[in-house]
Amino acid sequence: MSLRDAFEVQAQHNERLESPFTARVLRIAGQKLHPGTPLTDRMFTWGGDIGASGHSLPLRFLAGLHALVLTGNCPELVAVYPPNPTPTDTEIGTAIDAALTHHATVLDRWLDNPPQTNEVRRAAVLIAAGHWLAQHYKLPMRVLELGASAGLNLMWDQFALKAGNARLGPKDTPVTLSPDWRGDVPTGTTPTVLSRQGVDLMPMDMKNPDDLLRMSSYLWADQPERLARSRAAAAMLDAKVDAGDAADWLDTQLAQVGPDHLTLVYHTIAWQYFPPETQARCAAAIEAAAQRGPVAHFSMEADELEGQGAGMQLALWPEGRKLTLGRVDFHGRWVDWTAP
Repeated sequence: MSLRDAFEVQAQHNERLESPFTARVLRIAGQKLHPGTPLTDRMFTWGGDIGASGHSLPLRFLAGLHALVLTGNCPELVAVYPPNPTPTDTEIGTAIDAALTHHATVLDRWLDNPPQTNEVRRAAVLIAAGHWLAQHYKLPMRVLELGASAGLNLMWDQFALKAGNARLGPKDTPVTLSPDWRGDVPTGTTPTVLSRQGVDLMPMDMKNPDDLLRMSSYLWADQPERLARSRAAAAMLDAKVDAGDAADWLDTQLAQVGPDHLTLVYHTIAWQYFPPETQARCAAAIEAAAQRGPVAHFSMEADELEGQGAGMQLALWPEGRKLTLGRVDFHGRWVDWTAP
């Protein structure tokens, strides 16, 4: 895939995810970029899959532009980004030119790391699954997230969910999720979370201003409610995310499995990025740990049904029961829930 094709494909993805402004920025940037500078030469000679299923190079570049807006360091970009009036393509192109000319070092730095989307709306399905598990097992739980990034969704039990006529979660919370809920109404009891911990190869610390900026930059500028929601979740974050390999970390964490609590292991749009060996080791560790106490494994991941959101699976151990819970939009805008 060429660099320009990658920008066009990502623009189409952003359109489908209701971000028309960033789709325009991606298309215009894709046409603006030409070899001849250290930054653009790096992009044009990037190895491997540069698209959404690989290195996500267009999203890295888009995040760099957004960071320049959030810091106010590129006035030309600030002037054309929301909430300002809708600019022309020429105005966007001129602003991108200014960023490339005066802020290439910042944009180059933003290319170094893959996007880490802390999409808080994904927690809607964790809330639904967590309440069902609390009722099913009648045990307090330890929660372990693989590919947790900044760890915002480790706080799922502190968020509220409105699903049709149902409401789950605490009454007084700064984060309430209201997806377009289809299918069965979620039921269950309020979970008791004993501890929460995550792992990521490159975790972000929301108490670090640089990491908070990075997390914010990956959210799209014409979706201010996502930014507000994520910052609200970051402000209430009380969980640790360790840096490390998911399989090694999970081996250590699952040593604490016991009969007096449920261990919930989960991941949302992260499994696909694990090497096959890591996936196999994680799955084997979960099954082996279930000999010492109950373990639930929840996954929200892309599958063969392309264009229909992510599939949700719940495996219960030691019984080996595997449940299909329906489908969910990648950004949690809608949930088609199948009751267990």
